[in-house]
Amino acid sequence: MDFTKPTIEYAELSPLLIVFGVAILGVLVEAFLPRERRYLSQVVLSSVGLVAALVATVWVGVDLGKVGDGAARGLVAAEGTVVVDGPSVFLWGLILVFALGGVLLFAERRLEAGVSVFAGQAAALPGTEAERQASTRGLDHTEVYPLLMFAVGGMLLFPAAGDLLTMFVALEVLSLPLYLLTGLARRRRLLSQEAALKYFLLGAFSSGFFLYGVALIYGFAGSMQLERIDAAVRANVENQALLYIGIGMLAVGLLFKVGAVPFQAWTPDVYQGAPTAVTAFMAAGTKIAAFGALLRLFYVGFGADRWGWQPMLWIIAILTMLIGAALAIVQTDVKRMLAYSSIAHTGFLLTGVLGVQSATELADGEVTSLQAVLFYLTTYGFATIGAFAIVTLVRDSGGEATSIQRWAGLGRRSPLVAGVFAFFLLSLAGIPLTAGFVGKWAVFTVALSAGAWPVVLTAIASSIIAVYFYVSFIRLMFFTEPDGGAEGEVASVTSPSILTSAAIVIALAGTVVLGIVPGPVLDLAAHAGQFIR
Repeated sequence: MDFTKPTIEYAELSPLLIVFGVAILGVLVEAFLPRERRYLSQVVLSSVGLVAALVATVWVGVDLGKVGDGAARGLVAAEGTVVVDGPSVFLWGLILVFALGGVLLFAERRLEAGVSVFAGQAAALPGTEAERQASTRGLDHTEVYPLLMFAVGGMLLFPAAGDLLTMFVALEVLSLPLYLLTGLARRRRLLSQEAALKYFLLGAFSSGFFLYGVALIYGFAGSMQLERIDAAVRANVENQALLYIGIGMLAVGLLFKVGAVPFQAWTPDVYQGAPTAVTAFMAAGTKIAAFGALLRLFYVGFGADRWGWQPMLWIIAILTMLIGAALAIVQTDVKRMLAYSSIAHTGFLLTGVLGVQSATELADGEVTSLQAVLFYLTTYGFATIGAFAIVTLVRDSGGEATSIQRWAGLGRRSPLVAGVFAFFLLSLAGIPLTAGFVGKWAVFTVALSAGAWPVVLTAIASSIIAVYFYVSFIRLMFFTEPDGGAEGEVASVTSPSILTSAAIVIALAGTVVLGIVPGPVLDLAAHAGQFIR
């Protein structure tokens, strides 16, 4: 058997290579640098690496723009395993921008009296002498930075995967670091470890479903490449049961990652138990990467059998929006409320997935479903990063004050912080003149164009429910007197360093600009074109 040397397009894959290279360098830093020098080295290395990957992504995107005039531009790289096209590059840019925000939040130390929010010694049992000594000595888990970089690498590869096996590898590469990061909170160690265990066990089950789906689709199509699967779907009228069972299994793995009903049970527990910096990064980055992979799988691999899988997504979208919005109302913890809000937004995004895929089927000026979902992911990411960054600032003697009642009267004590948080909530609610309004308008429009009016009506009802609990929280902050809690203590805002402040300012600027001037980003999403096969 002759060996054929593989061809690797290093230039086009440079963002991925930079991120994975920095992650490996981060591991070497942990192995050879003294402990007192690791923090600054890891923060600088991660930040520079993400900026370099972002610059490389812009360069790749500009270079793709010179290739042809069609709606789909790009190339299939690494022997068919990675697809570098317009949507991939757009998603890469989003992930890297929000990963930079994650690094800024990871690096914050002022809020915890000079130490990070991560446990000093993760292996120590909560409440033991070993944990107290680690805290007293100011030990810091700087391994979180290479873990973050590996997760980012998996997020970049996930939506660009050209075959199911690469998609599964990317799924695991992005998931395993997140399982670890979830359990590394310095405070509330038991809650953090419980969240990590739940996330790991449920994630392992969902990965098993995904892998079983890969096997069934391979049995149906005789290939794992998405373009060949598409050809088999178009040509093969037999084995429909095998195809639909395989699609269902694959959908379980992807819908779990985005937190769709009925696979959402992990979301509130993990969002609450994880360090808030991890929650912010995970909530934005994972949803972007997973929706990118879901879009590529259903539009490229199974696009020819649209009416085979759309009814399933109709039902899931409706249930996700209703359950997410309804359960958010009864929450007593801010992070859990934002978690159920995230579930509802997953339903809104699935509404966009149900829209018209091709621009040729639409009138001039209308957006495609891909364009709408990409824009919605952008608006959601900025508002989510900003909201969780604000949560890290509201504290009492026990650390972050995530109980909703502790936020009562915050608007009078810290009007600027409460006002910014209220603005992020209004954007998540989809109030006009915010980025969230334009995002919802886009996904609702494309769904209506495809005839999914029952889903859109449900989305509108869910949005009204969401407005109720968002506005109720704003009223609590500005118009409710604090009761002082059981110990007579009220939460206050702690002054952050320039790092967290920068993350909040960037998120606020993005939310404001996308609400007032959404055109450039919508045009950029349109210029990204369609997935190539």
